[in-house]
Amino acid sequence: MTELDTHLEQVGGLKSARRGLFRLGAAGALAAGFGRAVRAESGLPAQDWGSGIGAAVADVTYGMPPKDESDMQRRLVPWLTGDQTSSISFTPLQYQTGIITPSGVFFERYHNGMVQANKRDTRLMIHGLVDRPLIFTFEDILRMPSETHVHFLECAANGGMEWRGAQLNSLQYTHGMVACAEWVGVKLSTLLEQTGLKKEGKWLLAEGSDGSHLTRSIPIEKALDDCMVVYGQNGESLRHEQGYPIRLIVPGWQGNMNVKWLRRLKIGDKPWFTHEETSKYTELRADGKAYGFTWPIYAKSVITFPCPEMHVKGPGVYEVRGFAWSGLGKIKQVDVSFDGGVNYTRARLDGPVQPKCFTRFTCEWRWDGKPALLQSRAIDETGFVQPTIAELRAMRGSNGVYNNNSIQTWEVKADGSVNNVQLA
Repeated sequence: MTELDTHLEQVGGLKSARRGLFRLGAAGALAAGFGRAVRAESGLPAQDWGSGIGAAVADVTYGMPPKDESDMQRRLVPWLTGDQTSSISFTPLQYQTGIITPSGVFFERYHNGMVQANKRDTRLMIHGLVDRPLIFTFEDILRMPSETHVHFLECAANGGMEWRGAQLNSLQYTHGMVACAEWVGVKLSTLLEQTGLKKEGKWLLAEGSDGSHLTRSIPIEKALDDCMVVYGQNGESLRHEQGYPIRLIVPGWQGNMNVKWLRRLKIGDKPWFTHEETSKYTELRADGKAYGFTWPIYAKSVITFPCPEMHVKGPGVYEVRGFAWSGLGKIKQVDVSFDGGVNYTRARLDGPVQPKCFTRFTCEWRWDGKPALLQSRAIDETGFVQPTIAELRAMRGSNGVYNNNSIQTWEVKADGSVNNVQLA
């Protein structure tokens, strides 16, 4: 018996109290105006699909979404990069219903195009300051003890176009360089146990096998903590665009560090200061200088309904929905404002709430048909509070690109349409 059940039993009987709560909940929702259901006296109309025989078991090699859901697809900003081989496709967050992003719409980021690697020829070398330099085949990795974890992955440039002001009137384009998946693979610490670490080994260099040979330096403490070499995503093998057959997952840290098509891990005594961590993927300060290593993704959230792609249709009661995430741990709280941050209402966290993972939040909103300014503000278990864009600019100026975790403002107009705006 739960604590709530015990309390209800004490104040008048468990069964009658449950029935009363059900009646109150159902009546309250209908009276509040959720949806626009019609009375049922006339009965249900017949639907075309309810007559005759349905389709036989399909003989296709891979199932596809319903035609009604064809808008659920990744999209590009053609002018974002000089060449499509180093471009990005954006996750359609506005249509994502749960915390797991389907593999087919998980955002893409390439530095030299997508390669068609295979398991047969894949090798992973671990060398440098180790006792036993080793080369692992894919089959070697597959035989090792595996783990399953759900984590988000976010490009550090997500929202980078918004530093100087609201640019694109789209949730998918302002926030779509992020997604969340179930990852299956081997903990990096398990592999490093095979090679042994020399005591002077303080850093790890991860390198990919694509044409760019992207490399990033990772502190050995993080490597031994929760990093994984993964081969599974959302119940299947990795897709080619996600680094098939193996990639590195560095939970909660910049997406660029989660090296795809992984081929080499080198242990050293200091960071390498590669191209991707000096001229790229560094945060600027207000004085124009750059910070040193800034790896984690800090607490962030966004409302996915309503948003520029998902309007409201007339006054009434709506469920505001969105996602929150933090690279520092679990989301502790999300607050929603309907007046541009003057007042906030505590949102409900729709479990499970897991560390370094999307957390879904919802909040009831009674819209009177007048213009409104919707915001969400995430707070994680470390106490970090998602900042406004003005607070970020005070620290870092407005010439940055990376690590924009500012509060997003959606302007709901009287006609129900939604615009991307920024408040001073």
